Amino acid sequence: MALSDEPAAGGPEEEAEDETLAFGAALEAFGESAETRALLGRLREVHDGGAESEVALERFHVIMDKYQEQPHLLDPHLEWMMNLLLDIVQDQTSPASLVHLAFKFLYIITKVRGYKTFLRLFPHEVADVEPVLDLVTNQNPKDHETWETRYMLLLWLSVTCLIPFDFSRLDGNLLTQPGQTRMSIMDRILQIAESYLIVSDKARDAAAVLVSRFITRPDVKQSKMAEFLDWSLCNLARSSLQTMQGVLTVDGTLQALAQIFKHGKREDCLPYATTVLKCLDGCRLPESNQILLRKLGVKLVQRLGLTFLKPKVAAWRYQRGCRSLAANLQLLTQGQSEQKPLILTEDDDEDDDIPDGVERVIEQLLVGLKDKDTVVRWSAAKGIGRMAGRLPRALADDVVGSVLDCFSFQETDKAWHGGCLALAELGRRGLLLPSRLVDVVAVILKALTYDEKRGSCSVGTNVRDAACYVCWAFARAYEPQELKPFVTAISSALVIATVFDRDINCRRAASAAFQENVGRQGTFPHGIDILTTADYFAVGNRSNCFLVISVFIAGFPEYTQPMIEHLVTMKINHWDGVIRELAAKALHNLAQQAPEFSATQVFPRLLSMTLSPDLHTRHGSILACAEVAYALYKLAAQENRPVTDHLDEQALQGLKQIHQQLYDRQLYRGLGGQLMRQAVCVLIEKLSLSKMPFKGDTIIDGWQWLINDTLRHLHLISSDSRQQIKDAAVSALAALCSEYYMKEPGEADPAIQEELITQYLAELRNPEEMTRCGFSLALGALPGFLLKGRLQQVLTGLRAVTHTSPEAVNFAESRRDGLKAIARICQTVGVKAGAPDEAVCRENVSQIYCALLGCMDDYTTDSRGDVGAWVRKAAMTSLMELTLLLARSQPELIEAHICERIMCCMAQQASEKIDCFRAHAASVFLTLLHFDSPPIPHVPHRGELEKLFPRSDVASVNWNAPSQAFPRITQLLGLPTYRYHVLLGLVVSLGGLTESTIRHSTQSLFEYMKGIQSDPQALGIFSGTLLQIFEDNLLNERVSVPLLKTLDHVLTHGCFDIFTTEEDHPFAVKLLALCKKEIKNSKDVQKLLSGIAVFCGMVQFPGDVRKKALLQLCLLLCHRFPLIRKTTASQVYETLLTYGDIVGADVLDEVVTVLSDTAWGAELAVVRQQRNRLCDLLGVPRPQLVPQPAEASPGAHISSLPGEDVLFLREAGVESLSTVVPPAV
Repeated sequence: MALSDEPAAGGPEEEAEDETLAFGAALEAFGESAETRALLGRLREVHDGGAESEVALERFHVIMDKYQEQPHLLDPHLEWMMNLLLDIVQDQTSPASLVHLAFKFLYIITKVRGYKTFLRLFPHEVADVEPVLDLVTNQNPKDHETWETRYMLLLWLSVTCLIPFDFSRLDGNLLTQPGQTRMSIMDRILQIAESYLIVSDKARDAAAVLVSRFITRPDVKQSKMAEFLDWSLCNLARSSLQTMQGVLTVDGTLQALAQIFKHGKREDCLPYATTVLKCLDGCRLPESNQILLRKLGVKLVQRLGLTFLKPKVAAWRYQRGCRSLAANLQLLTQGQSEQKPLILTEDDDEDDDIPDGVERVIEQLLVGLKDKDTVVRWSAAKGIGRMAGRLPRALADDVVGSVLDCFSFQETDKAWHGGCLALAELGRRGLLLPSRLVDVVAVILKALTYDEKRGSCSVGTNVRDAACYVCWAFARAYEPQELKPFVTAISSALVIATVFDRDINCRRAASAAFQENVGRQGTFPHGIDILTTADYFAVGNRSNCFLVISVFIAGFPEYTQPMIEHLVTMKINHWDGVIRELAAKALHNLAQQAPEFSATQVFPRLLSMTLSPDLHTRHGSILACAEVAYALYKLAAQENRPVTDHLDEQALQGLKQIHQQLYDRQLYRGLGGQLMRQAVCVLIEKLSLSKMPFKGDTIIDGWQWLINDTLRHLHLISSDSRQQIKDAAVSALAALCSEYYMKEPGEADPAIQEELITQYLAELRNPEEMTRCGFSLALGALPGFLLKGRLQQVLTGLRAVTHTSPEAVNFAESRRDGLKAIARICQTVGVKAGAPDEAVCRENVSQIYCALLGCMDDYTTDSRGDVGAWVRKAAMTSLMELTLLLARSQPELIEAHICERIMCCMAQQASEKIDCFRAHAASVFLTLLHFDSPPIPHVPHRGELEKLFPRSDVASVNWNAPSQAFPRITQLLGLPTYRYHVLLGLVVSLGGLTESTIRHSTQSLFEYMKGIQSDPQALGIFSGTLLQIFEDNLLNERVSVPLLKTLDHVLTHGCFDIFTTEEDHPFAVKLLALCKKEIKNSKDVQKLLSGIAVFCGMVQFPGDVRKKALLQLCLLLCHRFPLIRKTTASQVYETLLTYGDIVGADVLDEVVTVLSDTAWGAELAVVRQQRNRLCDLLGVPRPQLVPQPAEASPGAHISSLPGEDVLFLREAGVESLSTVVPPAV
């Protein structure tokens, strides 16, 4: 009887059901059958061409890879694919390259379908043995290009070894000549197998399969098994695990031995098992750092153990009757369940001696359960299950006890994970008797929440996942009455893992285990209701689990208290701050489901935890106290009762003392100080919102001190948590002021108002940027009664923050927060006529708009990039909020020129290069355009805009995508009011760096210009706007360099060809003058390169413009930078060939020769001679060099070249230059 894995009870039914479920995927059949047939039929034609064969192979890869998850769909087609490829292999005329290509295709099929299934289709008649053997013999083991051929041939040879005839019959007469003998078939196969067991490619795996099929043959095992095992054990003993060849040898040998002891008969293998086990012990594989060797070692050990034990099904195992899910559900609907008594029979062979090797095997498997790698632990767990199935009941129970020893808190997470896998295997096979469930369930419940902190993270995800697998396996293994005592504990634990686990894989595993228990057991409370809410996809979002799904499940009283207990015990002190915050919010939601339990049981525990020495516990408990107190207040408010009805005096005193205790212990300082500040700020906010009776108490001053101190020292807080702490402090201030600083309804305490406003305005001038940010937002968060009578003063201070002063030019974040504060204040005070110190009105609205619009031109950059974009985004949002506020209340305050400027600024930002800011600008633009409660007055070209941007398209357009944004925004170029601003934004986008932005902005601009080519007036207006942008942004690097690139594009594409018919067209004249000014004295290589391209493009304009453009190019041919000289020569060369009428045909060849043959990177003295020669040929006056006079005017100064006199350039015969165009020529 061959050694094989014993299935668990009901295994075939179980596997069939699993297979059915697994096959319910997207693909239904092998849809590429015809293409594959054609592909295989063309192999004879493409095998010679390297590229064609590669394309065919890659295409076959793509087709096959689609069926990796549904390989069974290939089964009806495997035979004809095999026949087509084997026809090539067996054809004697097939060249070697074609045969190797056919085997590559066979390997791809094998990889997808698996060799065990595919192998059965190979021909394995007696006549096939020698041809296949000869093919294998002819292969070169060192040819790394054809390893697929060797792999498939070895597998094929392994199939031929299954023929039921003695191999000696195939040998014939081995004596060929006197004194010479031919090797027998048996010896040849063994020699090939042994040689391939030590190679470095995948043929090693196939050789192990070959050995197992060959050695276990009846005719071979008698003469060759002992010899091969001796050879194998010698290899194991001699090989060093410190060398690569040693590792490969041990790998192949272990694979072969494992396969032999798996497929060989027990009586054949048993005599050698003890020797092999002893040799394996000497190899010390558990100490190896090779994962695969440790796995193979465990695999071989369990096969040896199964060899020691008789193959039998344990009569004492637990047997559950019907495992069909459909039958189980049918019984439940009929109100009955299958009741089959558990019959435990004594082992017939209870007194049989257990071989000594079994204990060593189980010991090694238990060690394997604690291995550092999952694959080794998984193999050991399966070994434990297989071994226990052949042991007597008492010994198997000892094995279970040893597995349970893995669940000690002295053990690592690896041992816990291995233990869970082993328990699942034991349970699945019916080897975990119900009497052990009490102990097992206890450790599994611990494993479901296993989370051990290691440094800045934790371990235990795999343990919790494996624990869910155990619960899943138990649902299938036991009758409902066996698990009934544990239903409450298991269901609560699985629900908790489903909604509160940190890792998505564990949440989904717990959901699957819960679903399996609901279907198989039918005893989980409210199972169907929970499953429909907490399904596989719903639990994918962690926030949704904590804050939404948990509330639904907590509505069932069986789960409410366990969920709250878990949050308080395990999640409030979690190492991940996000989990602590979510747990606190979840407690807020669940407290409303169990207010009495939360107030009397949970809240006192949370208060005691606020003094914990552990930082994470302190942080989480303070957050939880805040959230639970606020939840209890909201419950009381619904019944018009005070919060003190839920919280007694002791609880109120505990809340009041939290800040002072932290302050006295100096816990606001040091590494954990920022966590404590954030938590207490949240506490202040929630207690203020809860209307705690602390008015007039000294604790209010302490809270105010904490808020002020936090805002003042924001620059000392780490950048990753600064924003969160700032927001928490500002929110706390708003709630604190609203609740405790109001003297009478709508009236502030004058002393507090004076102190707060004066102090905060003074802090706006602090030299620390973060301090300005904090107090700007603090002023914006103040309630209206504190701003009453001080509005103008506050707005003046905030406008100063938003102003870009020389000493604060890089304070972009403070300007951003200042803008946010202004907008929030406007929302707080509202609009009221004639009250400039109390609300927004005609007297102050223009100043507010001026500050906001002024920030739309903030393009500050630093090492972080375009930080001015933060300011512009805040300005856009603030402008929208203020404009909508005015439109709702007093639209007459929105003046026409203000509205026009707002819309133009938004249009410009909507055409610029940064995707997210472009999308935000477009959103604001469309919001203002389509607002109708009432409509925004004075929107320029409203009718045309509503046609270009209909309301129905607002939601469908993705303004982040350049392909959708630029074609739409370019349409605004046809509207005079928007043309300048949109073109300015497009210029910046077109000259940017992002390929998609450049491509789509260029296409959109060219489409527009193509539409106006036939309209000289429109083209003239467009060109005038372009020149106006150039003139307004002269020497502004942000715009001028992209503008030069834009000009290069439009000139190269002939967008201004209509102007080339007129000599010295005004556009060309002005453009040339602006370009000369832009590159004058510049050392910016990118600008100079763009300028060269523009000058080359301007050569197409006839008249003086052409001559002056050529002169500028000649000057650049002697620039101080070699790169500029070489680029100029190259581009002039291309230009002269493109525009053939620039120079006469008689000199064109000579000019081109000078440009191409001159080494423009050489010394300037050499280059200058060739440049002057070009000037003569092109009819351009030579620049003259004169020494710089001692009394040079400032405008005539240029930088000197290294080692040369400082020189002036004069364009002889043209004009005298007061300054030099290139910096040094």
